[in-house]
Amino acid sequence: MTYTIEGNTGPWEIVVGLEVHAQVISQSKLFSGAATEFGAAPNSQVSFVDAAFPGMLPVINQECVAQAVRTGLGLEAHINLISRFDRKNYFYADLPQGYQISQFEHPIVGAGTIEIELSDGSTRQIGVTRLHLEQDAGKSLHDQHPAKSYIDLNRSGVALMEIVSEPDLRSPEEAGAYLRKLRTVLRAIWAPATATWRKAPCGRTSTFRCASMANRSARAAR
Repeated sequence: MTYTIEGNTGPWEIVVGLEVHAQVISQSKLFSGAATEFGAAPNSQVSFVDAAFPGMLPVINQECVAQAVRTGLGLEAHINLISRFDRKNYFYADLPQGYQISQFEHPIVGAGTIEIELSDGSTRQIGVTRLHLEQDAGKSLHDQHPAKSYIDLNRSGVALMEIVSEPDLRSPEEAGAYLRKLRTVLRAIWAPATATWRKAPCGRTSTFRCASMANRSARAAR
């Protein structure tokens, strides 16, 4: 069944891919030994690496790599024997480096698949484009002072897995089924009750963060 939306020029078919950020379950950050405990006092879990002090060199967290590989296996994805980190330059007030250490051309996990089940009992295979590791940014607080914004860098450098699907989703029901199945996979791989989006929806602080619509496109229905 094709899900369409009426537009000025006729019906349009929904074609959607999803980008999901999942926080890696680790005791320390992706490139530093700073703690990752949720709910700690502001700026109490920040190393010189996280704060981008001059001369600081990042060192990869082995457990974060292992978690990414295990997740890739759970997604029936290709595990790349060689991967590379790149600098993604942009300005955030809570990104002290001025760039994010991420992966682009050579991610740690390649193509995979997730099978979803729909309400009518049918199933569909949704392609996974890639899974890569990257640093999270800090957090800007705009409600603490009437004229100033505060910065909390506790989250700066926390390891994230970015899981990107192919634009294979064709309806809101399929998008919801995909997210539920992905959450189930993550919970099974990591540990019971670790993958949750209820700590702070869309606030970039929960273990399983809200998905953003990525690779969005629409095409005329045929």
